[in-house]
Amino acid sequence: MYVGEALRVLIENKIRTLLTITGLIIGVGAVIAIQVLGSGMSGAVEGVLGGFADNSFFVQPNPSQGDFLKAAIHLRDLDQVRRQVPNISDAVPLSIVREMARSGHTHARSTVFSTSAHRYAKEPFQYGSNLTQSDVDTSAAVCLISHAAYEKLFPSGGDPVGESLHIGTHRYMIRGVLQPPRAGILNPNQGGDVSLPYTTFDRDFLHGEPMLLAVFYVADVSQIADTETATVKALRAIHRNAADIQYITFDRKQIAGFITGFFDTLTLIVGLIGAVSLVVAGIGIMNIMLVSVTERTREIGVRKAIGARRGQILAQFFIEALVLCGIGCGIGLALGLAIGFAVNELALVKLSGTVSAIPWLQATLVAVTFATVVTLAFGTYPALRAARLDPIEALRYE
Repeated sequence: MYVGEALRVLIENKIRTLLTITGLIIGVGAVIAIQVLGSGMSGAVEGVLGGFADNSFFVQPNPSQGDFLKAAIHLRDLDQVRRQVPNISDAVPLSIVREMARSGHTHARSTVFSTSAHRYAKEPFQYGSNLTQSDVDTSAAVCLISHAAYEKLFPSGGDPVGESLHIGTHRYMIRGVLQPPRAGILNPNQGGDVSLPYTTFDRDFLHGEPMLLAVFYVADVSQIADTETATVKALRAIHRNAADIQYITFDRKQIAGFITGFFDTLTLIVGLIGAVSLVVAGIGIMNIMLVSVTERTREIGVRKAIGARRGQILAQFFIEALVLCGIGCGIGLALGLAIGFAVNELALVKLSGTVSAIPWLQATLVAVTFATVVTLAFGTYPALRAARLDPIEALRYE
């Protein structure tokens, strides 16, 4: 009965009701949308950083230093660091060249990477298998090719493992073909077109020249920060501790921390906007309820005169406030889920290739909580004021 009467009153005052719940819709919608996007962003970060192993970190000369070449890292430097820093299990140079690749009569401009067996240890292969440590130790003339390179160089399909691939003036045997990567735009798992053992790459392309950067694998992940510091110290010692030698390091945790830190700031800003909107909406609901009590003062007096108890009057107006808040939170919930879902599907999934579960239950609980809190905080006073009206004074009210 009370709910039906509350709906009747709200429908009779459509414009007033809509204006009252607008702030509630914006506040709840913003909070719900940021929750959905938070889940999507977490999945996107994991997807984008999927190619970075937890037990690895990268080191490169600081590009802003005066003489970049003074801090250049060579393959021989990695051997010394591996011996001097106990926690390092492997050190791999990362370099890139663009060369013409040829298979039979098919040619394609390809990106050639230096790598190790660690790089593709967890990657699925469409054909063949990963490189081995023996390939690295012996500078074997073998290679891995991406699915994109396979489609360009072997348009007729078939298993190319064991066939020859010419890169520039060098010939390599194909050891494996990676499976197609996820659909994400930002997908480090894609790597290059052709991957060579880093010792082979150094012999055939670098010729002892410095590498782009180096990746170090650690035995104990909990000591990775100390290992990064020790590695930089060892590299500086190799370069005789020159005062102007600088290196920068980064790992998966640092990259994820930077991305999530940015998103946390955005979440805080949107949360504050939502909080302000909810407070404004709560004040608006309280004012509208006070107006409703004033407009219906004589009605309250009549109901009390014919026997309505204070608790019944209190319940009538409290439920009216609850229905008003419920409608606003319901619309905000639907709007927030729609915005969050759209941004997640149209942006985050396309960038990362990772689909994250939407927290439907959590979002619904938040909306219900907001409706309850706003009702208790801003709907109680008007309801109490209506319940405390003196019936005689209320009947005299015009």
